[in-house]
Amino acid sequence: MPKIYELLGYPINDNSPEIMESRRRAFCPFISDTCDGGGNRYMADIDLREHPELGECFPGMTRVPSGVCSIQISDGTSPWIICPRRLLYMGHKADEAIIKGETQTKLLEKCDYPKGTLVGIWAEAKVKYTNEEDDTDTSAFDYTFDYVMMPLGRASKAEALEATGLKWSVLQKNLRHSGHTFALRNGETYIEDFPIGSPVIIEVMTSSTSGGNKDKRSCIPQAFEDCMLGKHHLAPGINYRQVWARMASQLIVKSQAAMAWNGKTIWVLQDLLADYISASTALDLKKFISGHTDEVNILAFSYGNNYKQPENSKTVSLSDSTLYAGPIRANNGEDVHPCFQDIVLASICPPKNVLITALTKKRLANRLTV
Repeated sequence: MPKIYELLGYPINDNSPEIMESRRRAFCPFISDTCDGGGNRYMADIDLREHPELGECFPGMTRVPSGVCSIQISDGTSPWIICPRRLLYMGHKADEAIIKGETQTKLLEKCDYPKGTLVGIWAEAKVKYTNEEDDTDTSAFDYTFDYVMMPLGRASKAEALEATGLKWSVLQKNLRHSGHTFALRNGETYIEDFPIGSPVIIEVMTSSTSGGNKDKRSCIPQAFEDCMLGKHHLAPGINYRQVWARMASQLIVKSQAAMAWNGKTIWVLQDLLADYISASTALDLKKFISGHTDEVNILAFSYGNNYKQPENSKTVSLSDSTLYAGPIRANNGEDVHPCFQDIVLASICPPKNVLITALTKKRLANRLTV
């Protein structure tokens, strides 16, 4: 019978004073701020004015997200992570401790940036492109990346214009809107913290739930409420097929795009989802275990045995990780190798200047020094 494993960052059985206080504030330790429901579950927010008993658990609040981090399908089994914040977060709310957290550090190791590199992080970066030079070409690229990481540097006006392909009036407006600063040196305009070098695209994929049953009170908001009140609760199950279908539709396309920009894409997910992919498709990920990145990259994190006896007042560590990496296409001359070619390739990849232009329109979510 499915039940909640982690609630607002911590195992449900952790009732230590520190964690009880943290829950009263609906605090999420993975973003170091009030829980936002994973950034994608606003329909699961609860109006506390309509739930006065639950409202007593959150003094001073009128609404609360259904802060469910993970679900345990049956006793003794590893939980399924359903909140992307639980797996990896690098957005604007992240402080230095979050940016240098466990999963973030392991991910950064796979990015292969030289030590000391200042890296910019953009969250929810949308890139849209069509070939305007050919009216007969109906191909289009329209995707949003969870995170884009690129080295930051000082770029001259000329360098920025070349990188984006924009007119200065348009580029200057974009840069001012996104919070960039300008410097004038020897009559030349320079832009600070401009994206330079090769991008690393990060996609975070966590499991979806099956929706639940209102009559059985197994919908996420109902399960959250019952669990917070210390009542018996029933959580929804995991929608395995939907998760893989959502990922499969973009896995190759986003990897292909990053390669076109001389970069790479790394998909971050949980080991249970990786195991499900291998069990339900022709893609046997065990054949792609690697120590270095390739054309397609999946970094899978695991609770290991940490979920069995978690320590009080601490989040449960995702201490184990495995990198699966390999080529998109099967053929290399006459040789045939395992590959990720089971999924359709992109119809078109925009030039790199389209990515740079998209980033100039958006404020930096964070930055770090390797």
